[in-house]
Amino acid sequence: MIYVLISVCCSVLVGVLIKLARQKQVNVQQLVLWNYPTTVVLTYLLLQPHLQGLRWNSLPYQFYIPLTFLLPSLFIFIALAVKYSGIVKTDVAQRMSLFIPLIASFVIFNEVLKVNKLIGIAVGLIAVACSVSWGKAQNRRTRKNSVYPIIVFVGMGFIDILFKQIALYSDIPYTTSMFIVFVGAMIFAFLILLYRVGIQKKRLDKSAIVWGLILGLFNFANIYYYMKAHRAIADNPSIVFTAMNVGVIVLGSLVGVFLFNEKLSLTNKIGLVLAVVSILLIAYL
Repeated sequence: MIYVLISVCCSVLVGVLIKLARQKQVNVQQLVLWNYPTTVVLTYLLLQPHLQGLRWNSLPYQFYIPLTFLLPSLFIFIALAVKYSGIVKTDVAQRMSLFIPLIASFVIFNEVLKVNKLIGIAVGLIAVACSVSWGKAQNRRTRKNSVYPIIVFVGMGFIDILFKQIALYSDIPYTTSMFIVFVGAMIFAFLILLYRVGIQKKRLDKSAIVWGLILGLFNFANIYYYMKAHRAIADNPSIVFTAMNVGVIVLGSLVGVFLFNEKLSLTNKIGLVLAVVSILLIAYL
């Protein structure tokens, strides 16, 4: 579970950096795209992927290619969801994406469904729902932009599943797979950036480069330890899926309260307690 804890911390730090950057008027979309050079360099230097003698025609491209496109593009859809549908709906979409990998744990990965896990997952999903600050103002928005939260919901769920598949693909070291995916994501991210700056004539935000390179440090650590958690708990992927999501909710809420002075409703506080109960039920019973 230590790998999950580290991944949770890094995931929250990614959110903190993006929130701070938005407050300082940094172009968040460009910032996210610039995190991939750091991620690629760290993967190559620290993980030393085995590229020599690699049989390129036998790689699991069915996992690599979707991740290459999903990783950078989903961040853009998150920004669009926040802009057009509001933070509340976007937050709901991100956290409710837990449903997709949880279903996959039992349908695709053939995990045995036990009573304590079923109860823990149910409690965790209730905790996710309670953690969201439901706002009436958000409900009065038009529905035409609801496609963005739906894309975020589906995209994040499938990213979790794809990383699980890569972690369990024994023919290729997962560090090598990570490097290949990050290089592909970086290339696609730069293509997006070239399109926005070269064709759409958007201004290149130089401050976003610095913020993005720093963001890449925590993004790398987040994904790396998330995959190590799946390797360490290979027979019980639902533990990783659930603990990761509710862990981010708990720590993210605490950071929001003490660092950004955000207010928690009674429902939010109940959700935090239920999240802790859910983790204990799934992991230790």
